[in-house]
Amino acid sequence: MSAPLTPADVVLHPVRLRIVQAFLGDRQLTTGELRAELDDVASATLYRQVAAMVDGGVLEVADERRVRGAVERTYRLRAGAAYIDAAGAAAMSADDHRRAFLTFVAGLLGSFDRYLDAADVDLARDGVGYRSHAVYLTDDELAAFVDDLRAVVLPRLAQKPDGARTRRLFSTVLMPARDGGTDAGAAP
Repeated sequence: MSAPLTPADVVLHPVRLRIVQAFLGDRQLTTGELRAELDDVASATLYRQVAAMVDGGVLEVADERRVRGAVERTYRLRAGAAYIDAAGAAAMSADDHRRAFLTFVAGLLGSFDRYLDAADVDLARDGVGYRSHAVYLTDDELAAFVDDLRAVVLPRLAQKPDGARTRRLFSTVLMPARDGGTDAGAAP
């Protein structure tokens, strides 16, 4: 077995990050289902990265069953395996953070491209949006804002698929603006 992958090892690799994103929402997938969702990734690359993520402790086998003489495995994301905590973030170099953010943004762009390439796209109906806002907060106000956001988001992260719910990706970026105070514009 390989050494466990660090969360940075996961987020610094674009295919591994996309695999993690596919499992978000407490999903369990076979490699065939994963391959269908990530159909632009070469099968050999996908299988190699899944194997590395299993060996590294990021993915775990949730179920196994025999299918035509072979064993089909269903995987799930191991809790906390792809989360970079404060200590892990502090140990990353500035270049590691740049690569992780670039991978994150590229993943968002890829997800958005796949959404736009679908046959029935309606941004308003689907609740799609992207915006930037400048907020002026003290450190205490920022901490309260983050607590408020967690209180709104965490219960929704616990909701399970039930046939009526649509899986949606919710991504956040929060950072101080070091650009001379200019406010960023909003988009649809």
